[in-house]
Order: sequence, then C-alpha cells, then structure tokens
Amino acid sequence: MTAPCDLLARGPPETHGRCYDIPQNFGGYVGGESVKTELFEQLARVGKALGSGKRLELLDLLAQGPRSVADLAAAARLGLTTASSHLQALKRAGLITSTRHGTTIEYALAGDDIATLWLQLREVAERRVADVRPATEAYLGPDDTEEIDRAELLRRVTAGTAIVLDVRPQPEYAAAHIPGAVSIPLDELAGRLDEIPADQEIVAYCRGALCVFSHDAVRLLAEHGRRAVRLTDGFLEWRLAGHPIDTAVR
Repeated sequence: MTAPCDLLARGPPETHGRCYDIPQNFGGYVGGESVKTELFEQLARVGKALGSGKRLELLDLLAQGPRSVADLAAAARLGLTTASSHLQALKRAGLITSTRHGTTIEYALAGDDIATLWLQLREVAERRVADVRPATEAYLGPDDTEEIDRAELLRRVTAGTAIVLDVRPQPEYAAAHIPGAVSIPLDELAGRLDEIPADQEIVAYCRGALCVFSHDAVRLLAEHGRRAVRLTDGFLEWRLAGHPIDTAVR
C-alpha cells in the first residue's frame, strides 16, 4: 500500500516529497476494521445496559447500599421477574455484583466509579436534554422549600446547630448516613414529630438530587410549624464528595 505524499508532507522536512509502503495495520490497530468494531461493541455494552429508565432507577437505589432483589423490586415498583431481568443486564455489563446469602441474592454497585458514572450521566442529561427539567419539576413538585448546600450542612453538622433528619427508608440509613443524623423515614414522620425538638432547625436529606422525600418532609414539617430546610442534593453526592459518613444506628 502506497501512502499519499501529502500525508508524509506533514512529517519531518527530510521526508517531504517521498512516498513509502505502509503496512495494512497503519492507523493504530492490528487486525483490521472488524477488530475495531468489536472493541467499540464491547464498550457499547455499558451504554446498552444504561439504556433503560428502570435500570437507572435501580442503580440510584443501589447507590444507597446493597439490596435484595425483593427490596429493589418493591422500591422500583417492579415485579420480581422484571427486576431480576434488569439486574442481570446490569450485572452482565459489569456495573453491579451479586452475593448469595442462603436463599437471598443481594446486589451492590461494582464500585464507586459506577455511582460517579450515574451522577455524570444525570448531569449531562440535565444540561443537554430540554425535557429533563420539566420532568424533574413535575416529579419534585413546586419550588416551595428552602435548601442549603453540602458546605453549609457540613458546617452545621460540625457545630451541632441543627437536627439532621434522614428521611430515607431505614435500611438505607443503616447502610450509611451523615454523622449525627436521626432516622425517621418519610412515611413515619407525621406520627413521630414529637421525637424532634421543637426549638431547633431541621435539615432533611434523602437519596440524592432527584429524591422527593426531603421535599415532602420539609413541607410536612412546615405545616406543623417546624423550621426546616433540605439538603440541595442528597446522601450520594455527600458521600462521593468525600464528606464523613457513619454506619452506627442511632
């Protein structure tokens, strides 16, 4: 195969005007186009596994900690068979792992890089897909709750100036939570208000930026005359930012 002289003209001056025989694998890979195609098909396995809203929801749940198939199916409002099928697709792509405990199979993210991938995918979609914002607003409800960022929450946690309220389901709190946080799941909050001192501000948080629990918790607390704000995002972003976490159950 003879290389075009204009290609070589881009090289050192002493090569200008010359043409050479170039091997078939010139261009950076050996084996031809079929090998390159196979490489990109393997990379695409991750993209294909992420190409389902329910699989992304399962990753969002697993980012809080390991869960059984039954727990994941219930949380994602899926049948067991459908949930298992989605989980197997994620596992084949190397995004999650499974461990058997007797008759129960527990799934977990394969690593924090998967949690980071999920956050980056979400952020790109929020920036580039116009329909994401109205869908988010429709899900989270009106912008009627006050929020604080992670830096401010860290300051308040360090100073002990606010009650930090974890409104996720209790198993997620038990897996890991913000130090000092009190666990009262959202569906129990109305009946347990007397457990929260009335003279302190409350900071509620849940799974992440797309979790509605903290929004609903702040609305409920405000209806009962409590001073409450919410964390802008949630526990996942807190953990991936390297802030302290705790696994001791209060």
